[in-house]
Amino acid sequence: MPIENERKFVLNDDGRLEGELARTPGVTRLVLTQAYLDSSGLRIRSIEAPDKTRHVFGYKRVVDGQMVEIETDISKLDFDRLWKLRREHLHKVRYTWDDGRFHWDTDFFKTDGGRTYFAMAEVEMPEEDTEPPPIAPRLASRLLALVPLGDPRFTSKRLAGQEHAERLLIDVRTKGRAA
Repeated sequence: MPIENERKFVLNDDGRLEGELARTPGVTRLVLTQAYLDSSGLRIRSIEAPDKTRHVFGYKRVVDGQMVEIETDISKLDFDRLWKLRREHLHKVRYTWDDGRFHWDTDFFKTDGGRTYFAMAEVEMPEEDTEPPPIAPRLASRLLALVPLGDPRFTSKRLAGQEHAERLLIDVRTKGRAA
């Protein structure tokens, strides 16, 4: 069973980070359009990579204290059919890279006009790890806060709500932490 073991970091989007990541060797840019369906844990994604677009159906839920994530490719036709059943949806640009035992994703949540309203990094860790590594050096100067493990305010589903995300960012900046 695929277990997701990740930690999240809230970033300060200074308007330059996305361009810096795009120019970094070994970093891949993806464009994600994602929607949550009417049953808990179900989502669909369109993932545009430089060489192809994938459409993915996913199930993601906590089971026995661990996050289970199962994904499978679907046709564009099925994606379009399921899109009609969406609840929350979002657009984000993701920069992704491997770093030894860890995998990093940096997401820029976008308005319909393409403006970034929230930036967050995630590190995928081996299942047995309990402490995150230090934030990737290329992100360190933009770090605002480490997200408490399992904090539901920082799920992509919640961050799809621009007002929620912007209030949350103000709160993190004011408090200097994500608690």
